[in-house]
Amino acid sequence: MLETHDLHKHFDGFKAITAINFKLIEGERHAIIGPNGAGKTTFFNLITGHLQPSAGEVRYKGDLISGLPPYRIVKLGLARSFQRINIYPRMTVFQNVQVALIAQNNQHLHFFTRAHNLYKEETEDLLELVDLLGEIQDIAGELAYGKQKQLELAISLAANPRVLLLDEPTAGMSPSETAESIRLINDITQSRSLTLLFTEHDMSVVFSIADRISVLHHGEILASGAPDEVRKDVEVRRVYLGEEVGHASA
Repeated sequence: MLETHDLHKHFDGFKAITAINFKLIEGERHAIIGPNGAGKTTFFNLITGHLQPSAGEVRYKGDLISGLPPYRIVKLGLARSFQRINIYPRMTVFQNVQVALIAQNNQHLHFFTRAHNLYKEETEDLLELVDLLGEIQDIAGELAYGKQKQLELAISLAANPRVLLLDEPTAGMSPSETAESIRLINDITQSRSLTLLFTEHDMSVVFSIADRISVLHHGEILASGAPDEVRKDVEVRRVYLGEEVGHASA
């Protein structure tokens, strides 16, 4: 479904990504893990058009997408969230999702538009999906951190993606917020038959969501496979997982 072939990214001689050959299978939930600086976010940026590769290519459903601007890639069916929350903090929860739906459908607001009624039902459906109907008229910037991440997820879903890319979806969350995020991600990907690609530093989250894991180290894929295979990989344990795997295995 989504593939990279001999993908490279260099910054002034620094090799951030080196010769990555990667395949995302339709319907799977695939985690990209690795130490800080391993190249996870750079890899996401290359897939979604926020960076252009130094060499190699990215293909979606067989078509070349490396070189396309991010908005074109979103239109093709790939939507992404970011490590830093990307919402309109002074707008309401409803307006944040409504604006995303308007943009996705190539419409524009103007003076004569009855804006409140545009995509009202679709907006409410998405907010119900991420458990934010109770906060529909709240100001987005005043939401608790976990709720803001739920709102960002709804904004991503407004693009009606087939592939959802989440960059550190539980970073900075409390344990209760993390548990709620895991539940939402699992429920939404299953109910909408989405393919999921995500980066995550919390191994309990990874093993609660992923059915396949790839490990990045110094910009290269060190290992890839089912969670149990990666958990037992000696080299992965040495460079990254370490004692966390022991806890997860207990």
